[in-house]
This record gives sequence, C-alpha cells and structure tokens, in this order.
Amino acid sequence: MKLKKFNFKTINSTNDLAIKMIKGSNNKSGIIIADKQKKGRGQYGNQWISFKGNLFVSIFFTIDSISLTLKQMTKINCLLIKKLLSKYYKGKIEIKKPNDLLINKKKISGILQETLTKSNENYIIVGIGINLIKSPTIKNYPATNLFEVTNTKIDKNDVIFNLQKIYEKYIPKFSKFNTFNINRI
Repeated sequence: MKLKKFNFKTINSTNDLAIKMIKGSNNKSGIIIADKQKKGRGQYGNQWISFKGNLFVSIFFTIDSISLTLKQMTKINCLLIKKLLSKYYKGKIEIKKPNDLLINKKKISGILQETLTKSNENYIIVGIGINLIKSPTIKNYPATNLFEVTNTKIDKNDVIFNLQKIYEKYIPKFSKFNTFNINRI
C-alpha cells in the first residue's frame, strides 16, 4: 500500500486535518506531516507539546477488512513505532500502556488513535509524536528525545521515510494479525 504524503509547515493538529481530509475527499489513506502543530492533541484531551524539529505525523487508512479491536490496533501501532525507534536507538525501548514509548523510563513518543466512519467505511487515524531534538517538561512524567539518548542529530526526513516505509509494509498485514502473531512485528 502506498500512502499519499501531505506536508505542511504549521497546522492546528495532524489528526484534526486527517479527519477533515477523510470527510472532504476520496483519499482512502495518507500520511500528514507538520513542522509545527498549534493545537496538537494527546490522550484524554491533553495537549501535545509540539516543539519545532520534533516529529508530528498522522497516518490514516480504511480498516473495514481488519478484525482487530482498537486495543489490539494500539498494540500494533506501538510495536511499529518501537520498530522505527530501534533503527536509531539500540537500547531498551518500553511500551507504557496504552500508547506511550519510553527510553530510560522517559517518554519519547506518544500515539493518539481515533476512528471515523464515512459512507459506511471505517477509518483509523494514528497520530504519532516523536521527540527528536527537544523534550517537553511534563509534570510528573519525565520526557526525553532521540538526540539526548543517541548524542546524534537524526535527520527528520530519514525518520519520516522509515516511518512511511514501515506503515506501507504493515498496513496490508493488519487484516492477517491476530492475538497470537501481533508480537512478531
């Protein structure tokens, strides 16, 4: 599956734009990338702090042929982001349920999943934030970034390329996943 790429300098939220694109176009899938979000959203209505230089992406696609629960989809998406991060960081990467990724017990990435139905077709929007160069200060929740843990400036375009490649490879496999083989990602 090929994801159509949409690049933006500044938008309110990649997930909000994905919802608008699904509702207002015939795009069945895509990847929305923003340099900056003014109103990025996290889990439970929390704000996602969007420092310029970090990664803000939403991937959307139809899920009608997929018989996984939203909880199973969350696990798959976390495993795919863990796979992406492991290309740049060779240490331990933990998944903190339901949708955060941690390095050294500090948040490096978060995922916000949303679903939408349009004309009897079901879609999932997977919002992904990764701290590449700067970490937000979150009360009682330490954060980190890839530059801090690798001491290497990582090219954001390389991360986007690898993220898109991983999703294009695995989206067609979502319909084949079940409880027993999810961990084979």
